[in-house]
Amino acid sequence: MRAKSERLAALAGAATLIAVWKLASLGIGKDIILPPPERVLARAAALLSSTDFLAALLATMARGLAAFLLSMLAGTSIGAACGASPRFEAFVSPLLSTVRAMPVIALILLFLFWFGVGVVPVFAAFLMAFPVVAAQVAEGWRATDPGLLEMASLFRTERRAVLLGIRLPSMTGHLAAAAQSAIGLSWKVVIAGEVLSQPALALGTGLQERRLMLDTSGVFAWAAAGIVLCASSDAIFRAARRGLARHGL
Repeated sequence: MRAKSERLAALAGAATLIAVWKLASLGIGKDIILPPPERVLARAAALLSSTDFLAALLATMARGLAAFLLSMLAGTSIGAACGASPRFEAFVSPLLSTVRAMPVIALILLFLFWFGVGVVPVFAAFLMAFPVVAAQVAEGWRATDPGLLEMASLFRTERRAVLLGIRLPSMTGHLAAAAQSAIGLSWKVVIAGEVLSQPALALGTGLQERRLMLDTSGVFAWAAAGIVLCASSDAIFRAARRGLARHGL
C-alpha cells in the first residue's frame, strides 16, 4: 500500500508540474520564452526518428559511462586507501577539497586549452564525480565491524579473504550510494561540457545549436533526453539499493 500511495503521489506531483507549466505558458503567450508542454512533447517524439539525434544520444551516453567507470575505479581505489590510512587521507585531502570546490564551468574552460573537444566532457565529469565516490568508499571502509576484523586477525585470515569476505560486504551499501551519485553527476557534467566544447555528436551540442536558432521547444526537447538519462539511471540504482537493503547489505 505504501509503495502504491507513493507512486500516486509522484504522478500527482508530475501532473501538477505539467499543469503549472501549461498555465505559465498560456500566461506568457510567447513560445520563444516558454513553449507549451504539448509542443515540447511533439518535438521530443519527432527526435526519436532522427538519426542525428540518436547518434548524439549514443555519443553522450558513451562519454557519461566512460566518466562514470573512471570515477568508480579511481574513487574506489583512493577511497579504500583513505579508509585504511589516515595519513594518506590527509595527504590527498587538499587535492580532493580543491576538486570539490572548483566550479564546473571553470574546470571545463581550463580543459578546453588542454584536451580535445571529445575528451573535455569526460575528464570534467570524472574529476567532479570521483571525490564523491572516494568519500563514500572511505566511509564504508571505516564502517567495517571491528569485531569481525579482530576475529580475522586472531585466525590469521589472509588479506584477500578479509577484503572479499569482510571489507567488501560492509562497503556494498556505500558503493551503491557512490555509484548512484556518480552516474547522476556524470550525465550532468558531461552535457554541460558538451555545451561548451561542442563535439560533433553530443546532446550538449544539440542544445547549443537550438539555442542559437532561438528554438526554445527544441532546447526543451533535447534537454528532456538528458533528464531521461538521469532519471533512468537514478531509478536503476535506487532499485539496486533497495534490493541490497532487503538482503541486509
